[in-house]
Amino acid sequence: MITPFLLYIGRASLYLAIFYAFFLLVMRKTSFFRFNRAVLLLGAVACHLLPLLRLRTVIVNGAGEATAQAGEPVMVGVGAQGAAIGWPTGLYLAGVAAVAALVLISVLRTLRLIRGGETRECDGYRLTLVDRDVPSFSWCRHIVMARADYEKYPAILRHELQHIRHAHSLDILLMTGFAAVHWFNPLVWIARTELALLHEYEADEGLIRQGIDATQYQLLLVRKAVGEQRFSMANGFNHAKLKQRIAMMHKKQTPSFIRLAYVGVLPFLAATMFACNPANEKLSVEEPDIVPVTIETPAPAAAPTVEAVTVPAAAATPETESVPFGLVAVKPKFQGGDANTFAKWVSDHLNYPDDAKEAGISGRALVQFVVDEEGQLRNAKVVRSIHPSLDAEALRVISSSPKWTPGGDGSKPVSVTYLFPVIFTLK
Repeated sequence: MITPFLLYIGRASLYLAIFYAFFLLVMRKTSFFRFNRAVLLLGAVACHLLPLLRLRTVIVNGAGEATAQAGEPVMVGVGAQGAAIGWPTGLYLAGVAAVAALVLISVLRTLRLIRGGETRECDGYRLTLVDRDVPSFSWCRHIVMARADYEKYPAILRHELQHIRHAHSLDILLMTGFAAVHWFNPLVWIARTELALLHEYEADEGLIRQGIDATQYQLLLVRKAVGEQRFSMANGFNHAKLKQRIAMMHKKQTPSFIRLAYVGVLPFLAATMFACNPANEKLSVEEPDIVPVTIETPAPAAAPTVEAVTVPAAAATPETESVPFGLVAVKPKFQGGDANTFAKWVSDHLNYPDDAKEAGISGRALVQFVVDEEGQLRNAKVVRSIHPSLDAEALRVISSSPKWTPGGDGSKPVSVTYLFPVIFTLK
């Protein structure tokens, strides 16, 4: 079963794939190193916010015909069933755990290397010198270098200081978190690699601006190009692609207006949002913000255990003498609250009929009713039946409702029609 959380992760991953694909196709070869770096990170955050926005589209079919619909009810499980994890969730969590294990191994390997070297406190950073040939790298405010490189190539130390100055380690940490959450999305891993490459571009650019000889620096990159990438959580001197780094040093500055090209990704993201939120067949209107309520009902010793009776969101159907719930300007209120309050009141008064429990019958009944101009609940009827006793219980409770505060059109009270689902479930 696909849970709401997995659905959210899937949608966020889809937005990330579109955004990163646009970056790779359009902005990858530009010289906006710091700008691209910021956009990659902010774009990732935005792609996790977009699934939380619920768009509604409206299609009108015929004059005077409209249906206001509320969201589908969400069953809230209790006991052992509520704690169960389906295989899709288990598979996803296993992937996250595997990535977390690999990151932990990388961190432990880095710490072991640091403990085996000579650490010096320097101005604004800590330097660890290792008496063997290891690729130089930096992490937070810590730099690890082979002692021979430190003595022979001071440019390497200056390069790593650029990483510390621009706080590149925080970027890697954040992007690694995104990669763990979206471990199944290859474009997220590619974006992580591209972000590390942007770090190298930015560090190279900073070093050249400090006056280092570009030709000698490029020769140094060639000399140090061979090495194992064992410290994946760190910014390393040999981590990036050498040919691309050297080519970027010779590249002319990209015109500033090219930054506006990022606007081109917005239509693709908007189209995806509408695709993930399809229109209703007739008229989609704002739905009431109702949280499903779950209660437990004790069962007889010989009967099935009643897990929950859930009363979810109120909705409306058109009625000639009343206004549909979604179209009324001022919503009716129940005991000073909204339809949520009524849902809780119904849950508190529902009883699971014994004959339905003994027969193991459960299901979803739809009860239609009207809150009139005086706030009285009337014309309650079952429009979708489950079982006679369950239908009767739903009608009994809803028909005994206390008086409401009537809704209105802004100038006078009006009758409002509801379609109210009542769900009976057995454990």
